Amino acid sequence: MSIWYGEPTVEQANDVVPGTMMGHLGIEFTEIGDRYICASMPVDERTKQPMGLLHGGASVVLAETLGSSGCMLTLNPDTHFCVGLEINANHIRSARSGRVYGRSEPVHLGRSTQVWSIRIEDKQQRLVCISRITMSVLEKRV
Repeated sequence: MSIWYGEPTVEQANDVVPGTMMGHLGIEFTEIGDRYICASMPVDERTKQPMGLLHGGASVVLAETLGSSGCMLTLNPDTHFCVGLEINANHIRSARSGRVYGRSEPVHLGRSTQVWSIRIEDKQQRLVCISRITMSVLEKRV
């Protein structure tokens, strides 16, 4: 059973990317399943630190993008929105080139908060970063 409000598509998710940090870093949504959302990000001059490794902050941006987007897609956009409360990340393995791939799944879908778990892996499906984000669900004021 799908957790999404409506029937979101990858194309709709990617429509909001241009002109944002996501666009600047080259993040692209790649898949939306019944209970998960995926995106990828290049490991290049935009996302590397001076030693030539994927910057930990770039991994956190990908994680926050996936957790926030997942949360937003569960909400009626006419009545609710969400903001991040807390994010953590453990950087397990470095990446030097190619792309990294993130998958976000809900841990808790509450009325006022949501918690999402995000796994970021390299092309060989080796864990690069594991992250968790807590989102606050807010009602829009009229």
